[in-house]
Amino acid sequence: MLQSKSFLKRTKKGNAIKVVQEHYLRDDIWCSVECCTLCLQTEPVLSTSALLTKQIPRPHYIVPDTNVFMNQIDVVEHPALHDVIVMQTVYEELRHLSLPIYNRLRALINDQKKRFYVFSNEHHRDTYIQRLKDESPNDRNDRAIRSAVKWYSTHLKKINKENHIEVVLLTDDVGNRTKAQEEGLSAFSVREYVEGMTDTPELVDVLENSSNVEGDKKVPYEEGSIFSNVDGVETQVMILGRPCLNRAIQGDVVAVQLLPKSEWLRTPTAVVVEEEEEANVTADLKEDGEPKEQNDDLESEALESSQPTGKVVGIIKRNWRPYCGFISKKSVKSSATSTFAENVLVIPMDRRIPYIYIRTRQAQNLMGQRILVSIDSWPKNSTALGAAGDKSTETEVLLLEHDVPFQEFAAQVLNDLPVEGEAWKVTEVHLPGRADLRHLNICSIDPPGCTDIDDALHVRPLPNGNYEVGVHIADVTHFVKPFTSMDEEAANRGTTVYLVNKRIDMLPELLGTNLCSLRSNVDRLAFSCIWELTPEAEIVNVNFTKSVISSKASLTYEEAQMLIDDTRKQDDLTKGIRILNQLAKKLHKKRLDRGAITLASPEVRFQLDFDSQDPVDVEMKELRETNALVEEFMLLANISVAEKIFSKFPASSLLRRHPSPTPTKLKELSNAINRFNFSLEFETSKALADSLDRAVIPDNPYFNKLLRILTTRGMMQAVYFCSGTLQFQDFRHYGLAAEIYTHFTSPIRRYSDVIVHRLLHAAINSEKNYGQELVDINKMQKLCDASRNSVELHTNIFFKGKIEQDEGYVTRVLKNGFIVLVPKYGIEGIVYSSSANSTAKSPTTPQVVYNPHNNSLESVTPSGTVSINLFDKVIVQITVDEDLVGGMRQKMKMELVSPFIPGLSVSDNNLRKKEARIDDEGGNGKRMRIDD
Repeated sequence: MLQSKSFLKRTKKGNAIKVVQEHYLRDDIWCSVECCTLCLQTEPVLSTSALLTKQIPRPHYIVPDTNVFMNQIDVVEHPALHDVIVMQTVYEELRHLSLPIYNRLRALINDQKKRFYVFSNEHHRDTYIQRLKDESPNDRNDRAIRSAVKWYSTHLKKINKENHIEVVLLTDDVGNRTKAQEEGLSAFSVREYVEGMTDTPELVDVLENSSNVEGDKKVPYEEGSIFSNVDGVETQVMILGRPCLNRAIQGDVVAVQLLPKSEWLRTPTAVVVEEEEEANVTADLKEDGEPKEQNDDLESEALESSQPTGKVVGIIKRNWRPYCGFISKKSVKSSATSTFAENVLVIPMDRRIPYIYIRTRQAQNLMGQRILVSIDSWPKNSTALGAAGDKSTETEVLLLEHDVPFQEFAAQVLNDLPVEGEAWKVTEVHLPGRADLRHLNICSIDPPGCTDIDDALHVRPLPNGNYEVGVHIADVTHFVKPFTSMDEEAANRGTTVYLVNKRIDMLPELLGTNLCSLRSNVDRLAFSCIWELTPEAEIVNVNFTKSVISSKASLTYEEAQMLIDDTRKQDDLTKGIRILNQLAKKLHKKRLDRGAITLASPEVRFQLDFDSQDPVDVEMKELRETNALVEEFMLLANISVAEKIFSKFPASSLLRRHPSPTPTKLKELSNAINRFNFSLEFETSKALADSLDRAVIPDNPYFNKLLRILTTRGMMQAVYFCSGTLQFQDFRHYGLAAEIYTHFTSPIRRYSDVIVHRLLHAAINSEKNYGQELVDINKMQKLCDASRNSVELHTNIFFKGKIEQDEGYVTRVLKNGFIVLVPKYGIEGIVYSSSANSTAKSPTTPQVVYNPHNNSLESVTPSGTVSINLFDKVIVQITVDEDLVGGMRQKMKMELVSPFIPGLSVSDNNLRKKEARIDDEGGNGKRMRIDD
């Protein structure tokens, strides 16, 4: 059957043309019901085991309208909903209204377990309707859906009059629902229908509606900071107190007014004891579970040094996201069998986020679970993630809290991969425009277990006595083209995130660990930076080219170091590594002479159990000469590439700079080392580097490294920027003493490097041209934070059930405690000297007093005065406290062992009481004692 309509259309030239549209109607569009004997379908979708609810006790199929999918897609995706008929009218509307919702619906249709069937009602002769005169398109579509529901109801009654399956229209449009009921159809709102599903009460919580749920801002939500220019100097501006935060949340883009200098605050010398902070939550609740009114006045304590302070006067852009948290047990009032909704308190894992009230019927079921809550528009949508303390759950919380995209790559992204898959290889078609360097002795040097090999090196002597040195970087841009789904996904992820026990890749595994990875003994595409260097490591010239290479060896740092040290090895590859090592040392010396700073950070490596992947040992990472070898040539490549792309694109190059440090923080550190007859000079990076080199105590070799660690923390963060936004004198990278710098050497794991590769390719090929393509730096910083927190998570797992004692160094002194860094494990913790809740003195209360004159803690003991100063060596006891907030947060706990302070240090009797008892799988008790 053919339907047609015609209309006149005016062209761009003003001519009128007649357009005729033909619409074919068919008799062979089947219902796809399993028990139907009237239709001729071969693979029916809809099962006879259809839905049953309290309100509709008969088996039935549901037909949602367009608005249900648009507003309640989370409900529709729930496993309890199946056997759903999707009208073609709805399907086409969704495709035009929201592509993300449309794609989610397509995923449901493709899921055989859900049994979603698309019925082509617009092409069925009995269900197609024409638009009436003066009828709106929306009203016509609503009528088309009702017409199709009516056909289904009549059709199913023909199959079995007495025990037929019903068809239910789901719509939140009151007018549409009323008309359906007047026509004798079964129609319900989503809420009416879901409330009848008594076996799945959690669906009520998932329902979206227009009401707001207010989040209460409490104690953790009292402090923030931004980076801004103050008196021409880029520095940190503190924002203290809820009134000054003005309802801004971490990540929001805000307008800040700088307060007068007389109101600037200084660095507080005390820290809040987290256990006491959490205990105050209950005191802040009324008996009915509502928050008490808060007194927002903040008392200032003893303050050390002034710091710019401001207040939020406007929120320019909200950057809310879902937050991980847990329900406070003390806020749950219902019984285990209750099905009534109640307000409960969600405590976010990120202490920078305010506590949030949600209304739920599942309070009892959600206690002890990590949940995900969203406060955009304050909806009541929380999702249980898993049991608190479980490693996989905590890892997922960690990734969600730092907004790390860790889902599997979507099909449209994988479609951009080479169709050959793992069988892809370099062929003659790839050679034009590339230098063939497969004959060179190229090798890679990486950490053990590295599979995403970004870089490789080579060196060969030249007839004039100089050396040709090449840095070869994986040519990711050959596979990741601009404006593809792969490129968009890589840009969204920003970087590969390395956790202790897993890696969240920026690129699909086929590229990251195979086709792009510069494996040994296989041809790979690369982007090469090749210098001619004198024996003194002076650059004669540099050349950039796309290339084809074949690495001769994939070495670890340790293996490369063994080749250098083994004098029996005299092969060409080993000789080349030795030459590279000598050149790297000279490059390093030149950098130091220019003022580059050798900084430090406490990094650890975990040994994981093969089966459980739990940490069984932890140690500080060992750095070898080969680490420095690779680092020097990567730095040289980054600098050379930065110069090249800036010469071609002076207004749109992606560069990286490191601002000069804030004097205030380094002054405090300089004052602290005065007692050792040292001082820090930081007028220039060269002056700072020299003063760090002089600060050496022969009988305390760790002192210099600790000083460099603390100096690193006093630095500003390095940031990406567009060259057209700053003057050239502001391009400088302070730490590297480089006038210009970028990131080029890690395109497999950093999207900024992908952009730089495109810029470099355009710079050496005049026909290529790319615009200003920058990266989301805030997201990249969150991903870096996630890597550090993974170390904290695995450290907690390592110490769980253990009591360890080890040497540490005091890195900061506070009014009520001090912070200790334990080099062996690379961890820091607070040793509290007093409790904020302590009101009464007792024989065991430590008499520790803060001395503001020399920034120390002092205690008078029977054997004399004991003081705790910055850089002091101490012995601490390390355990993991799992009792914070009902066991929902684990926290590293440190207690002082030596020097001994009565009431503060752990005594031998206490140690014996705290010996850990660990049960093995057979139930036999094992006693684990603390090492001497």
